[in-house]
Amino acid sequence: MHALPFPRVSVLLVDDHALVRQGFRRLLEDDPLITVAGEAGNADDAVALAAALQPHVIVMDFAMPGAGGVTATRRILEQRPDAIVLMVSAHGEEAIVRQALAAGARGYVRKDALDFDLAAAVRQVAGGQTVAPLPPDATDGAAAPALSPRQREVLQLICDGVSYDAIAARLDLSVNTVAVHRANIMKILGVHRSAELVAYAIRHGLVNVP
Repeated sequence: MHALPFPRVSVLLVDDHALVRQGFRRLLEDDPLITVAGEAGNADDAVALAAALQPHVIVMDFAMPGAGGVTATRRILEQRPDAIVLMVSAHGEEAIVRQALAAGARGYVRKDALDFDLAAAVRQVAGGQTVAPLPPDATDGAAAPALSPRQREVLQLICDGVSYDAIAARLDLSVNTVAVHRANIMKILGVHRSAELVAYAIRHGLVNVP
């Protein structure tokens, strides 16, 4: 394990189930190098507490009602680019793992895995390592290519099937600006047709999928 850059790792727990948060707290507080700074039950509270408490690591549930863990991760990292997010989920599909890493999560662990060790995963990401159930060459490229927060918003809405007029109204942009964003996104991703754009975004975990 890499040496920790701080004496104790402070953690924010984010999960919509109080019993899960309680269980995670017990697991983490058994480790003398980890302290739980706070808990949040939804994305909005997670973003607010991440800013207020400045934890070293945010343990984030992937699937929450409303805005999920991926959206919360992006919002937190927009405010605090140095924040470390460890995504926790019962799902292990490669597309979902890539989606979490593409949002900026430093790690992804399955809570139902036989070797699930939350404290070890927290220490690893705090020490600068990436923790994910993918081969190293897959995780290395998971966070690329880099899209701006606004481009990600536009891409998400395009993949949701929202019209350009509706996207413009929702994001308070002109239709022409939406078209420019789409063109720039396609150039960055190296695709040439809308169908390719949606397929690429889903395959590489750049958008939330039901």
